[in-house]
Amino acid sequence: MEEVQFARQFYQFFDEYYHAEILEKIRKGENFLLVDFAKLAAFEPELADELLERPDEVIQNAELAFHEFDLGNITRFKIRFVNLPAAQRLMISNIRSLHIGKFLLVEGIVRQKSDVRPQVVSARFECPQCGNIIPILQLENTFREPSRCSCGRKGKFVLLGKELVDAQKLVLEEAHESMEGGEQPKRIGVFLKDDLVSPLSEKRSAPGTKVRVLGIVKEVPITLNSQGTKSVRFDLQIEANNVEAIDETFYDLVISKEEEAAIKKLGEDQRIMQKLAGSIAPSVYGYEKIKESLVLQMMGGVHKVGSDGSIKRGDIHILLVGDPGAGKSMLLKRINIVAPKSRYISGKGISAAGLTASVVKDEFLKGWSLEAGAMVLASNGICCIDELDKMSKEDSSAMHEALENQTISISKANVQATLIARTTVLAAANPKLGRFDQYGIIAEQIDLPPALINRFDLIFPIKDLPNRESDELMAEHILNLHHAPEKVEQEIPTKLLKKYFAFAKQRLQPRLTEGAMEEIKSYYLKMRMSGGGEEGFHAIPISARQLDALVRLSEAAARVRLDDKVTRRDAKKAIELLEYCLLQVGLDPETGKIDIDRIATGVGASQRSAIFTVKEILHELEQRFGKQIPVQEVVEAAREKGIDETKTEDVLDKLRRSGDVFEPKRGYLQLV
Repeated sequence: MEEVQFARQFYQFFDEYYHAEILEKIRKGENFLLVDFAKLAAFEPELADELLERPDEVIQNAELAFHEFDLGNITRFKIRFVNLPAAQRLMISNIRSLHIGKFLLVEGIVRQKSDVRPQVVSARFECPQCGNIIPILQLENTFREPSRCSCGRKGKFVLLGKELVDAQKLVLEEAHESMEGGEQPKRIGVFLKDDLVSPLSEKRSAPGTKVRVLGIVKEVPITLNSQGTKSVRFDLQIEANNVEAIDETFYDLVISKEEEAAIKKLGEDQRIMQKLAGSIAPSVYGYEKIKESLVLQMMGGVHKVGSDGSIKRGDIHILLVGDPGAGKSMLLKRINIVAPKSRYISGKGISAAGLTASVVKDEFLKGWSLEAGAMVLASNGICCIDELDKMSKEDSSAMHEALENQTISISKANVQATLIARTTVLAAANPKLGRFDQYGIIAEQIDLPPALINRFDLIFPIKDLPNRESDELMAEHILNLHHAPEKVEQEIPTKLLKKYFAFAKQRLQPRLTEGAMEEIKSYYLKMRMSGGGEEGFHAIPISARQLDALVRLSEAAARVRLDDKVTRRDAKKAIELLEYCLLQVGLDPETGKIDIDRIATGVGASQRSAIFTVKEILHELEQRFGKQIPVQEVVEAAREKGIDETKTEDVLDKLRRSGDVFEPKRGYLQLV
């Protein structure tokens, strides 16, 4: 009688609150309904309590209530609940045996995901002796057949048919934000069925996504051997009733009409760039140029695919190299909060597998599967990498493909795959000696492989030099933060800031105007021609990589103004930021010119010229002295050509390391 009462109450509830929505769902061909738990609790509190205590029976009766509506040939209509009370929210590590059979809400990150496969929910058998048809519900992991028929027959029944549904399993891991010190994140299996594994729903539960799962805790028997002997210990699993994605990208954020009006009004402000830059990290004093570039990074350029399949990335990568205590980590942490989908990783705690992807034993399909790393998990978001210089060279080299091509290729065990990693990277590192030498060349103090540095669009050195005026302002700012942390001035609130970036990325795909193209082209040509150099060794002030960076920065500057056309003004802003970086890290003090090779290859034009000259000297001296050439003679000959002794020693060291010369005995060199 209780079941009949539940079904009747649900019918009244649906009729009162969801009648129009049910008809709309039927029209769209969708066979599920999202029900707000708060509305059910307001309609019938006892029914809501029963749902939390005996969810299996109550949900079954709710679905039976649908048969009372005239829905044509719809047979299976699923009820999905949202907005469970806070008391039902539980951490995965706190689930115990008393929660078995209860309706709970858990949050976590999807770590693994099996393929979608059909599962039998019920089967019909026929008795060959009397023709009796026996339906069997398949509720366990093993396929069940009837043990006997009413006529007395045992075994060997004929399978007439079976009902299948799509099913999938996830491994859900606790999010690190909810952990306490020393705890290891716990995992639990989640079982999905029917519309929860539809292609649209599947995108919301991709590995790395943070999800909220509403479901029923079930016990799963553990088999000890191939004979099917069951253990006294049971495993826990959640049978999902509903899955909601929490971790959304800029492209998934929903913007209301009121928010859209506020964003458009903000976009008309002439000071919009200053306002955004001031709001991106208000607790960090100064660094206007860096904050402006971070605003452009959040906006990003336009991702383009050519007719020949070539891809031009839209993501802008930025590297901050600075003295300790300069506020780099604070900038990274703040960006991690502002971006809706982001990952923060640091230094020695990073391996190549954790950064890209690893191949692990699949618990479900009993084979090998891919487990995504930070750069894949942050696809369409931002990956903040702190202490980049503390990573080993082998591990940091794993980033090369992801930074430029935005893919990660894996070929391990029997898994060959290419993963998409459309990730923006913001990295921070310390100089080679821990702090910048203000008299040395900055490019030589960045302790990172040139091939990696070259993939960053903008590189900012942050020097911490004593200056009474700026130090006084910074001290005031920091002390005021400690005195009244709640009074941090932020012109645009974080929530609106997120929505502003999301609106620009969702709605605007800016295209270059003739004026912008002309501005970028003339700057590029002017810089290329400004190289000059000795004996035909031109400094390369700027390369095609920087040309791509200028286009991306210009597109991002147009998005800041909520414009779909890139104007000369946007191109000038991009040129201003790029030139600011090049003057700091690419300036060759010997020639006084910008030389991109100082960053890209680690060998500038003046150095290349010296290497060429010393090699010529070695070949000439070989004619005079034979195979073994005295080092002192090389130094003397180089001095005559204007190369001092220190520089000659430096060049000879480079030639020894590259294997062009070796030292057969002390004080002598021999060409290889």
